[in-house]
Amino acid sequence: MNKKHWTLAALVIVCLLLVITFSTNSEEEESFEYIKGFNDTYEETKQKIEIENESLDMSLDEKIGQLIMGGVSGTTLNDNDRSLIKDYHLGGVIFFSDNLNNPSQIASLVNDIKKTNSENPLPLLLGVDQEGGRVTRLPGIKSLPTNEKIGEVNDLEFTFDFGELLGKQLNAFGFNINFAPVLDINSNPNNTVIGDRAFGNTTEKVSNHGIQLMKGIESQQIIPVIKHFPGHGDTKADSHIELPVSRKSIEQLKELELKPFQNAIRDGADVVMIAHILYSKIDDSHPSSYSKPIITDLLREQLNYDGVVITDDMTMQAITKYVDIGQAAVKSIQAGSDIIMVAHDYNEITNAYNSIKKAVENGEITEERIDQSVKRIMQLKEKYKVSRKSVTEANINQLNEDINQLLNQGN
Repeated sequence: MNKKHWTLAALVIVCLLLVITFSTNSEEEESFEYIKGFNDTYEETKQKIEIENESLDMSLDEKIGQLIMGGVSGTTLNDNDRSLIKDYHLGGVIFFSDNLNNPSQIASLVNDIKKTNSENPLPLLLGVDQEGGRVTRLPGIKSLPTNEKIGEVNDLEFTFDFGELLGKQLNAFGFNINFAPVLDINSNPNNTVIGDRAFGNTTEKVSNHGIQLMKGIESQQIIPVIKHFPGHGDTKADSHIELPVSRKSIEQLKELELKPFQNAIRDGADVVMIAHILYSKIDDSHPSSYSKPIITDLLREQLNYDGVVITDDMTMQAITKYVDIGQAAVKSIQAGSDIIMVAHDYNEITNAYNSIKKAVENGEITEERIDQSVKRIMQLKEKYKVSRKSVTEANINQLNEDINQLLNQGN
């Protein structure tokens, strides 16, 4: 029996002895509460021990898998999807509208994914973009206001409640990470990719509402992701189609774009998504998503951020037009990222995985560097109690009633 199993066995024995002791209490109702409390503590402690010790047992292949978030191909798993989870040990899955038809299908898909992952060392991150407005993924949900509209209402309590609502929606469908809030400042009226996805065009409004939305989401034990660092609001190009270029210096970014991110980090942001933008005055050779001056020097060192860094989707044309995804994945890990998102295409997901593994084997990336990212990811999953438990069908009627109540509150 290894160290992890001895520790768990000892914990079980201690908890059983405590339960037996308290079950002899003549106050049966009080005894039940004690027992329930110890059971809850046992489950929490058991999960913490599992996560803290799991890295001791993880192979290099399993560690690298934690660094990849991939997509699945449809509304059910095919052989390639199962291989990504079982053989490549994916750490997370992102879902889009074409994966999500109705509550029954979604519950079936999520449970199949969890079952397929059962032999891997850690539970999966399961995520969607549920921002509100034009960026929503969950089917059957009533229309939600844009961030721009929320900023116009300018009621921070309402914004928190809206984040709480988004968290409840993800919980109902079995997801655990939301790629929101958007902390970009809409400072360029020609910017169509952000536009009404931003809370406004000032640092104060974006910071205040972004942080409240973040806190509302995490109040439901859903992981919020602040995006798109270091700021996508003053660009013209859509990074889904081409690589945006900004000629702003770090000093200029600090005056505007960086402030919402800096404030959210001070308020405990756990995950930052990196944009695909070339900041030519900061790093004229690499987009921000694999730029060491931006990820390590700026985000980690100057802004003192030690949480999880995830890239935007590497299959966006801002990347694929210019570089092989495997090469970009390696450079991104070297630059300081923790999770590489490859949202589409089995071959591209495996390319990213195999390229990172090869880079470790030939010394371009140390295993110590891989361990740093794995530790951050494990701590994130522990904090938000990411679970292997099966899910049930979401109650669409109740979710829409919650929306009605919130919108009536905001009127």
